Amino acid sequence: MKKFSLLSFMILLTISCASQESSVARVDPTKYMNTITADELKTHLYIVASDEMEGRETGSAGQKKAGMYLIDQYNKNAVPFPTGASDYYQKIPAAFLNAKRNENLPDSENIWAYIEGSEKPNEVLVISAHYDHVGTKNGEIYNGADDDGSGTVALLEIAQAFQIAKKAGHGPKRSILFLHVTGEEHGLHGSRYYSENPLFPLANTITNINIDMIGRRDDAHASSNNYVYVIGANRLSTDLDNICTFANAKYTNLVLDYKFNDPKDPNHFYERSDHYNFAKNGVPSVFFFNGVHADYHKPTDSPDKIEYDALTKRAQFAFVTAWELANRAERPMVDKK
Repeated sequence: MKKFSLLSFMILLTISCASQESSVARVDPTKYMNTITADELKTHLYIVASDEMEGRETGSAGQKKAGMYLIDQYNKNAVPFPTGASDYYQKIPAAFLNAKRNENLPDSENIWAYIEGSEKPNEVLVISAHYDHVGTKNGEIYNGADDDGSGTVALLEIAQAFQIAKKAGHGPKRSILFLHVTGEEHGLHGSRYYSENPLFPLANTITNINIDMIGRRDDAHASSNNYVYVIGANRLSTDLDNICTFANAKYTNLVLDYKFNDPKDPNHFYERSDHYNFAKNGVPSVFFFNGVHADYHKPTDSPDKIEYDALTKRAQFAFVTAWELANRAERPMVDKK
């Protein structure tokens, strides 16, 4: 009788677990994706890329003020700092920032937030964007609305969407680290610091999704902003490339442009943003990008020139790609050198 009861219990438990797995697998992320809105992105960006932030130069008072705004938003949405950290800051000493070429940069910090996975918490997806820009020059403020205010505010909205899903009982199976890095404009310093001092082992980091400039269009797409450049997805992992394609086809229907993914691309965009510090350490990585435009690295890169419909759709694409990565049975396999 005891043996039968135990067997019955185990069968019921197996059925229950299978049912839960099936339920999670059937969750449609569309309603969470749609919490990423143009209005909220615009509200955030007009603050992050305002004159008050003084161009967010690495380690400057303006950048620190922008960082405090990010942290306020994470607190507002109840997205905590990571397990194992003492606060939302990964502090980076000036000695590190100036080691390669001394530009007299002061101490700065990466900012991180975290949603723990429900089933595989030790496997971590990193979603990154740099929140620094180039500051002021000759009395003019370089607001950096597209570069990379657009990616910065996309991270806020993506984190909020995942937190809403978690509150509804559909939190990610794997953990997600939202990483706002500093010092990108001076040589990818913030992501390099994280890659050399990771809070979670890089061996447990399943993918890096990096978002850098997704609010505008370039001359090659003058007739439509319904596109995004996808760079690096297939460099290390066929799985990651397939997941990007699948997520887009199912949920967002952007034109995925792989022009700059060519290893012979003379612009070398693959090596020029923060995903590269993950990729060179063997972490499958993808970079979402809108291309350069006439206001790139000029004081005219202002929030009024952002195409918020495009920013919204690209942020939603990043979200559903992250959703697939965080919830699939297996992490992307590294099958390329």
